[in-house]
Amino acid sequence: MPLFGKTFSPKKTPPRKCASLSNLHSLDRSTREIELGLEYGIPTMNLAGQSLKFENGQWVAESGSFMGDRREMQRLRKRNQQLEEENNLLRLKVDILLDMLSETTAESHLMEKELEELKNRSRRRK
Repeated sequence: MPLFGKTFSPKKTPPRKCASLSNLHSLDRSTREIELGLEYGIPTMNLAGQSLKFENGQWVAESGSFMGDRREMQRLRKRNQQLEEENNLLRLKVDILLDMLSETTAESHLMEKELEELKNRSRRRK
């Protein structure tokens, strides 16, 4: 008599049905793209009145190169530079304020510690 009963024998699985009844898998790639609509074309977008297309990993103006209003571009570059300088100044101010805050906090902790020591000394004397 076997210790665990019958030996393991799994049931047979039924045969699989045909994966696809479509004949699209037998068509060549170009026919499948036309049939399934996989031809998307080049991505394009319209930004600030300028039409751009995506080619070789970069956005390129459709008219060749981006030739927007030069004055506007110079103004935007100047404004960008001003904002970067202002941002750097504000970061410096925040660093200085944090240093001042940490120094004041350290001094406050020292004063609290000294005050606590003085209170303990006065209690001992009494």
